Amino acid sequence: MAKKASNGVYRVIDVIGTSTASWEDAAKKAVETASKTLRDLRVAEVSQLDMKVENGKVVAYRARVQLSFKYEA
Repeated sequence: MAKKASNGVYRVIDVIGTSTASWEDAAKKAVETASKTLRDLRVAEVSQLDMKVENGKVVAYRARVQLSFKYEA
């Protein structure tokens, strides 16, 4: 049985996750942390990747993630 498309309004926010291991881990942490306070997350899109550099060495990976969730009025 096909699901019927739902009507609604969705909000998009940016969150930034950080990790010393990888960009993937940084993005995952961003979503997992945001999901603790946001309900009904629908889409997570990585919009930017960067690194924190100290003394010529990469010390952290950062992922900017756009999260979409259903807006409740």
